[in-house]
Amino acid sequence: MPVDILSRLRPPHVVVADGAIGTYLQAQGLPPGTPPEVWNVEQPEMVRSMHKAYLAAGAQVLTTNTFGGNRLRLPEEVHGRRRAELVTQGVRIAREVAGDAAWVAGSMGPTGRLIEPLGDVKCEQAEEAYAEQAALMADAGADVILIETMSDVLEARAALLGARRATDLPVFVTFSFDATGRTMMGNTAEEAAREVQTLGASATGANCGQGIMATIVALQQMRRAVTIPLIAQPNAGMPRLEATGETTWDGTPDEFAEAARRLMELEARMVGACCGSTPAHILAIRAAVNAVQA
Repeated sequence: MPVDILSRLRPPHVVVADGAIGTYLQAQGLPPGTPPEVWNVEQPEMVRSMHKAYLAAGAQVLTTNTFGGNRLRLPEEVHGRRRAELVTQGVRIAREVAGDAAWVAGSMGPTGRLIEPLGDVKCEQAEEAYAEQAALMADAGADVILIETMSDVLEARAALLGARRATDLPVFVTFSFDATGRTMMGNTAEEAAREVQTLGASATGANCGQGIMATIVALQQMRRAVTIPLIAQPNAGMPRLEATGETTWDGTPDEFAEAARRLMELEARMVGACCGSTPAHILAIRAAVNAVQA
């Protein structure tokens, strides 16, 4: 996009983000246990069509299929392809689809391991892994680094410091919360938001987690603690395993339209969705945002 995204995260603007990546690709046939990043090379048209669907639904931010692309989570080589190639191609595909119509957010998720003192990963190791991934995404054309689905403030700190060390791009950090506004590691929404603002995050908020209400609770706390823009990307309800073995999600597009209105009342400046969502959910959010900004 020719316009700096940070200029559009100020009142009265609200930016519409996209929705699920992993669950979307699984619905398209991604085999269980296969890292989604593999499809950036093996099934690029599937990834490209996903981004196109979200763009057509009104998303202004396309999130790259690189969530697990750090060295502590993804091996150096997967399916005969190097991790760096998978990450780079994930950004390039999103960049190609976005053109000048949307911003590209380079996704960095958790390592899947615990940081010291609770685990065996040193903060410096995590920071280096995230710095490597962020640099790859910046070089491939990302507009912003999106650190998402964090449950540990220590890991979010490492990711943020790594990204800021490796790139000059704005860095957003979002956490996953339960219904009380706490992460799985017990961090409150207030302390998580305050920590990343202090460390230089350009925006913060909630994604994934226990659905819309958990995101609302988290943003209620965050807006009291920080002055940087807030992000909201809740799951489409909670997953349910059907008798057929298929996993479904109970959050409807209509519910997301109403949720978008509530989240905007809480001063969310970027609103999208996460696991279980589809372009239909983003279309509903787009309509709600348009109605408020009309």
